[in-house]
Amino acid sequence: MSSDFSYSLSRLFKLLRHLRNDRGGNVAIVTALAMVPMLLAVGASFDYIRAYNVRQSMQSNLDAALIAAVKQIDTEDTDALKEKVSDWFHAQVESSYTLGDIEIDTSNHRITATASGTVPTTLMQLANITTVPVSVASAVKGPATSYLNVYVVIDKSPSMLLAATTAGQQTMYSGIRCQFACHTGDEHTVSGTYYANNYAYSIAKKIKLRADVAVDAVGEVLDMIDESDSNHTRIKVGLYSLGDTTTEVLAPTLDTTTARKRLSDDSYGLTSATSTTYTYFDVALTALKKLVGTGGDGTSLAKPLKLVLLLTDGVQSQRGWVVKGSSTLKKVAPLNPDWCGYVKNQSATMAVLYTEYLPITTDWGYNATVGATMASANWKSNWGGTMDSGVSTSITRRDYIPYALADCASSKSLFISASSSADITTGLSALFTQYLSSVRLTQ
Repeated sequence: MSSDFSYSLSRLFKLLRHLRNDRGGNVAIVTALAMVPMLLAVGASFDYIRAYNVRQSMQSNLDAALIAAVKQIDTEDTDALKEKVSDWFHAQVESSYTLGDIEIDTSNHRITATASGTVPTTLMQLANITTVPVSVASAVKGPATSYLNVYVVIDKSPSMLLAATTAGQQTMYSGIRCQFACHTGDEHTVSGTYYANNYAYSIAKKIKLRADVAVDAVGEVLDMIDESDSNHTRIKVGLYSLGDTTTEVLAPTLDTTTARKRLSDDSYGLTSATSTTYTYFDVALTALKKLVGTGGDGTSLAKPLKLVLLLTDGVQSQRGWVVKGSSTLKKVAPLNPDWCGYVKNQSATMAVLYTEYLPITTDWGYNATVGATMASANWKSNWGGTMDSGVSTSITRRDYIPYALADCASSKSLFISASSSADITTGLSALFTQYLSSVRLTQ
């Protein structure tokens, strides 16, 4: 209690005593009697606000203590975990607050605990109420030890066939005057050597494309699944390609060996050997909704948590829209993040790795589409998109993509932008790690 408040309270008590002893008339007595319930009412409000604030702080500290402990539920015994909760809690709160029962359910990877204490009163002491009791309860469960389905969705648009490095892009441009390895039958003869298309040239020159890097990144996630679930009993992985729709390459399976084979085999359509002509997120994410289904609570293989890892450059596009003229150029734009709600609204978590749409200012198609402004895209009328407040419509469509994809993700922490091949590989792993290291407060 502050010294100013104590002084004011002392003056108030003196005034009440003075009124009590004043025999000069009934007014003093009536005033004194009327002031007591008013003081009690004000005091109750003040004291209960203080108690509420203390309770909120206790709740936050108890939650944090359990979160710290649950991350080690697979590596520490029960007694050690209880001691960890106790030590962390008591390091944050006053010694007068006590930690109640701590229950640790290792089979379901769940920790629960209670805490209680009292808050001294001020004005309520006039009614002989000296303390207000407070108590809190918390429970946490870690998804890293729950049953989980991981849905890896790879964008197969032609822009994913851009060379993954600046050096690779320069080699493509200097050799065939094109920076994309588009599978469109463009024939070339360079220094006497014939190439059936741009892709054949990229293969001959050993130029790694972004689609190749995406496959490498998924391989890293498969390695992490092997490490997190070494017995292959909890975490399933499914593989999907995204273009004019979403195609299931491999339904969720505990067998990561099969997943690796499907990932690297050209015939399954996930490598750089193929691409789609269209990228329709509105259609593809509707299809993905049906393939993913509703997420569970992670308590069993039949009720898994569900995580979607989406690798994409985020552009709603069709090759024909570029070659058909100015009216269709407007359609090439960032996806509408509302479409991601098809999946998120089913209790599934959406994590997004943005494989950055690198500027290609020497290409007229780029300058007329994603290099043009959001204002020129007619985003609202074409795709129903609503721009984030505070972002100017003069921003290029390419520069608005990260805003749209960040809104697509379930949280800002589950969105990563990657511009280099190294960033793409580490970025997907980082998103998976971010999800596994998080926990859900269950009470």
